[in-house]
Amino acid sequence: MSYWARFVERVEGMAVAPATFRFRDGAGVETEFLAPHVRARVRRTTSIAGDEYQFVRANTTRTPKITLPSPATMHFWRGRQGVDPAAYSDLDAYFDDLARVYREEIADLATQGCRYVQLDDVPLAMLASLEVRNQLRASGDDPEALIDRYIRLTNASVAPRPAGMTIAMHFCRGNFKGRWLSEGGYEPVAERLFNRVEVDTFFLEYDTQRAGDFRPLRFVPATKSIVLGLISTKTPLLEKPAALRRRIDDAGAFVTPEQVGISPQCGFASTVGGNPLSIDDERRKLELVVEVARAVWG
Repeated sequence: MSYWARFVERVEGMAVAPATFRFRDGAGVETEFLAPHVRARVRRTTSIAGDEYQFVRANTTRTPKITLPSPATMHFWRGRQGVDPAAYSDLDAYFDDLARVYREEIADLATQGCRYVQLDDVPLAMLASLEVRNQLRASGDDPEALIDRYIRLTNASVAPRPAGMTIAMHFCRGNFKGRWLSEGGYEPVAERLFNRVEVDTFFLEYDTQRAGDFRPLRFVPATKSIVLGLISTKTPLLEKPAALRRRIDDAGAFVTPEQVGISPQCGFASTVGGNPLSIDDERRKLELVVEVARAVWG
């Protein structure tokens, strides 16, 4: 089970098959995984996340945030192999149907009262990696064209957004048992990402050197917010508050304090396999987020 599993289970026409990429760890050990596969025309026949929204709303006085896998998630990891030609001979036709599924789901969530939706994305962060870009070129794909197509697909999936709804997008480089899929800073995708993707807030993985430095943040418009994922969900090692505050200050060279927030770099369990942390580790990490946020922003 993965963060995208419910989408695949509930959208007609979706299945799973082996990905063309692999997770890896610090020792270079690689792990295969399954990815979304399109076997028939896709359409939304039932709610995807409505029951999740109703559960959260019933158990909090805060604004519930509902997450959906990004549209690019439904294509990238299998590329050309991931769409059965008997279902779609033209990729644009698939993307049109996929975007319609997202619009219908987001509109339905809005009718239930949902005002905050986040798209969780790995492909666009991976497309910043030189290694990934070379792998795509070797298979006959154009990574630059793919970035543009995914941006258009994302925008088509969220527009027109329901009135009063905030849309966020989270980026990481894979999160499975402490392993990852790629490394490399945001620079190759940053200008297009921050200026052309029609969302309000970007949640960015920034917990290790694999994510690069903060210079790509110079492309963030004044109208957009950035949440720095400085606290790792891949390791139980607890970060130091002073070090986190220094990193927030460093990011301040490129964005204003009013645009910035702090969070964990990803979810604690993006898949059923989770990560090598205990519940107490997770609790301490979340308490650290609150501690640093209060110290910096009051």
